[in-house]
Amino acid sequence: MTANTPVRPPPSETSGSDFARLSRKIADAGLLGRRPGYYALRITVVAGLYVGGWAAVALIGASWWTLAVAAFLAVVFGQVALLAHDAAHRQVFSRRRASEASGRIAGAGVGMGYGWWQDKHTRHHAHPNHEGLDPDLDPDLLVWSEDQARVAKGLPRLIGRWQAFLFFPLLTLEGFNLHVSSVRALANRSLKHRALDGILLFAHFAVYLTVLLWLLPPGMAIAFLAVHQCLFGVYLGSLFAPNHKGMPILTGEDRPDFLRRQVLTSRNVRGGRLTDIALGGLNHQIEHHLFPSMPSPNLRKARTIVRRHCEELGLDYLETGLIASYRQALASLHRAGAPLRQARVPARAGAAAVGGSDA
Repeated sequence: MTANTPVRPPPSETSGSDFARLSRKIADAGLLGRRPGYYALRITVVAGLYVGGWAAVALIGASWWTLAVAAFLAVVFGQVALLAHDAAHRQVFSRRRASEASGRIAGAGVGMGYGWWQDKHTRHHAHPNHEGLDPDLDPDLLVWSEDQARVAKGLPRLIGRWQAFLFFPLLTLEGFNLHVSSVRALANRSLKHRALDGILLFAHFAVYLTVLLWLLPPGMAIAFLAVHQCLFGVYLGSLFAPNHKGMPILTGEDRPDFLRRQVLTSRNVRGGRLTDIALGGLNHQIEHHLFPSMPSPNLRKARTIVRRHCEELGLDYLETGLIASYRQALASLHRAGAPLRQARVPARAGAAAVGGSDA
């Protein structure tokens, strides 16, 4: 640098967009750096619990006590899925190849197609709670808005009337849905590395079923599978339901800026370290959506900075308890299904009334 080279001053705290100023605060706090020690410990513990769970099935053998192990492994599978989530967001490794490799290994451990899930989740992060753009709002089984309810057909129309009451029972199917959706996605030729995903997916199914049928009598193996997969589904659904369900739904040309799009459609869940472990850091959903690559143990520290920044902007920052978050999500589902519960005059009765007046 010569004496005549102009020196660019550091950006002021008031320059740039609202999100740019927040990003500088987060970067200055050192919260975007990797946490290799944390993830080394977390991966070791979860992998040990995974292996230990299956070892317990082998040791207990043909006993109904294995159903308790099935419940334990449902939680462990949820923790493995959370590790796959962190890896996909490059929270664990900065390099893409390492992130994809670790994400695929974790995904294979629970029978999830990594490529399918990553594509779906990336679109969700880009357009959270935007009807028509966020795949998590597709009315595959449930309806998420009154507009969806008015045009619902088939199962969404049948279930949507009482979906708030059926939500948690339906979560018992979420583990199976994860597997079915992963297999169906293999037919999509645009899916990257779908051959590899297919090999890993069917290898998981083959090993899983072989181990169960080898260690347990057929009836007990079926019972184990049902308990394990149903509770795995409930745990998965319980991880994601508090985050966006019941928050404002964007439609059409609603395009708030990045900061507002992420904050206004997300909800945080209060709690301590145990909540962080159980929900994998997703209880800090606002911070996660603003900084997806931030390691999950840093999200709690980022919360204070983000919340203060939102207060300065007069931006709503919603944080509730876990039970309250479920209550809000269920209330939203009940409101969405209202059009399906409205009394309607049967078509035949209406036609008969018309015919009578003509006579």
